[in-house]
Amino acid sequence: MKYFDRDLSWLSFNYRVLMEAMDESVPLLERLRFIAIYSSNLDEFFRVRVADIRNIKRIDKRKINKRLDFDAKTLLSDIHQEVSHQLDQYGHAMREIIDQLKKKGHFICTDTSEIPTDLNGDLLNYFKTYVSAFLQPKNLDENTELFLDNQAIYLAVHFADDDISILNIPTDHLSRFSQFQVGSDTYYIFLDDVIRLHLDLVFPEKEVKGAFSIKLNKDAELQIDDEYSGNLVRKIEKQIQKRNLGTPARFLFDIKMPDEMLASLTGQLQLSSDDVVTGGRYHNLNDFFQININDPELNYPHQPCTPVQSLQGSRSILKKLEDQDHLLHFPYQSYDYVLQFFNEASIDPEVEEINVTFYRMAKKSTIAEALISASNNGKKVSVFMEVKARFDEKNNLDWARKMRAAGIKIIYSLPGLKVHAKVALVRKKNKMYGFFGTGNLNEKTSEIYCDHGLLTSDDQLTKELHHVFQYLLTKYTPPPFQKLIVSQFGAYEKFIENIDREIQHAEAGREARIIVKVNNLQEQTLIKKLEEASSKGVDVKLIVRSICCLIPSKDLKVKRIVDRYLEHGRVFYFHNNDEQEIYLGSADWMNRNLHRRIEVCFPISNDRMKQEILTILKFQWKDDIKGVWLSPKMENERPKLEHKIRAQMATYNYLKDQ
Repeated sequence: MKYFDRDLSWLSFNYRVLMEAMDESVPLLERLRFIAIYSSNLDEFFRVRVADIRNIKRIDKRKINKRLDFDAKTLLSDIHQEVSHQLDQYGHAMREIIDQLKKKGHFICTDTSEIPTDLNGDLLNYFKTYVSAFLQPKNLDENTELFLDNQAIYLAVHFADDDISILNIPTDHLSRFSQFQVGSDTYYIFLDDVIRLHLDLVFPEKEVKGAFSIKLNKDAELQIDDEYSGNLVRKIEKQIQKRNLGTPARFLFDIKMPDEMLASLTGQLQLSSDDVVTGGRYHNLNDFFQININDPELNYPHQPCTPVQSLQGSRSILKKLEDQDHLLHFPYQSYDYVLQFFNEASIDPEVEEINVTFYRMAKKSTIAEALISASNNGKKVSVFMEVKARFDEKNNLDWARKMRAAGIKIIYSLPGLKVHAKVALVRKKNKMYGFFGTGNLNEKTSEIYCDHGLLTSDDQLTKELHHVFQYLLTKYTPPPFQKLIVSQFGAYEKFIENIDREIQHAEAGREARIIVKVNNLQEQTLIKKLEEASSKGVDVKLIVRSICCLIPSKDLKVKRIVDRYLEHGRVFYFHNNDEQEIYLGSADWMNRNLHRRIEVCFPISNDRMKQEILTILKFQWKDDIKGVWLSPKMENERPKLEHKIRAQMATYNYLKDQ
């Protein structure tokens, strides 16, 4: 085996998320949220990756063969085996968390028998006033064509005469949990159970034998046959509407369901045995995010953003940038400075033009509102909107329509490519200002994603960024980039060149070092180059949060960090005979990022900023509290405590002291 399989590697990452839910040092409510994250991640995995593997007739077989030493059937078997193993621990962790919350006076009822009889009247009133408005039972018979919405949860109701009815659980309209106070205790009742308790009102003439939760994951990939002709946006809009019609990827059912009932349902849905996966009494447990308890003991301690003294209280961000660049680290430092950058540009009379790329927008985007104001204030505003950002297509399209109505020029997805760069350019008559980021221009995710952003007026950087936008807006072919590393314009070759240079330094007896921090490492040529560099004496350190297809060795280690915030920044360090080149950017080292996307990585030239990045990387490499080593068996191995460093806390304290 030369490489880890990308899907099994991703599952090992999701298990690392589950490890946080099992970690007793994590506050209880945060552990419950890690349960929710794990559940949400796994759902998306089945909707996208497993659906893709299963749909052999549609998949590009070359893509499979490049990454698998075995067939898709074997891979699916390995996936289900690993998921089954993880779900056993997932269930144990969830029960433990719920039991410990009960000791704190917070009762998440996991059976109707746990609901106090004192609540019967309140629950009846809630059911009759709110819940029953959305219930739509469908009785099954030979003439019934059963259709289940993607991701939705239902109760399959079994009657004494062996008839079956499918009853929706309307979480698209109502909260998954009802909250009630009984004395000093708080009870959280699943909507599923509110319905179970009142099935006699839904089916007054039937004797109910049981009600079992079911759910169907479907293929969520948009099938756009030809991106190069016709109206791409209309094709995407049609495919969004059809997403609910995707082929099945996983049918989850309550393990207590009778076999005859399961056979009837799977027959109606025309499912194979490979589609069917046993589950528990409740599905969609990402809804645990809806439970919020205002108790400091149960939550992470409040961590306010650290102000950046050089920007705090400034009357003009743009003027500050004329004096010096500013490197920001989110969420440790406030995202407000980025919002102020756009807000000031929207009202500054000297600003003539603003260009921005969006990949995943906030549902309530202050940046978009600033751009609308800028357009209404007479400025030329152009936005490149990526409408192929999976699961954010509709939100991006909605914002695109709103901005276009305000006079903003909207350029949509490029055929055959996704634009994943996170950049913005503000132009005055004689000066340009740029924002370069490792994360989306999204103020909501900036609160929980660890990312870096550079605000600059550097002439060379902004000039090259202008070339990037000219390409996006007009298909203009830019001159070779000297400072920026841009996918589709030599990024892959530049990374190879930099690794080769470190190899040459090592072979000449000079110090040679590479540090790569990415979300995903999958591109095989780059993996081979890293292995070659390590074998020839280059000190290679890899910090990879999620997918890692490189198999670690004694001399080539991989650190994985999962903590309070999602590690999202990409950092590339090359020692270069003590000249120390550092790039930050949007690109993971995956086939898609380097070969099928527009990505922008940007250099850090200022010595103080370099030291900040290197200090943060040092914390991450030494993290032996939330950091684990990826083993040659794809396991998450906790290191022996040597440093007692928790990278995210150390980073916060370090930046607070700057």
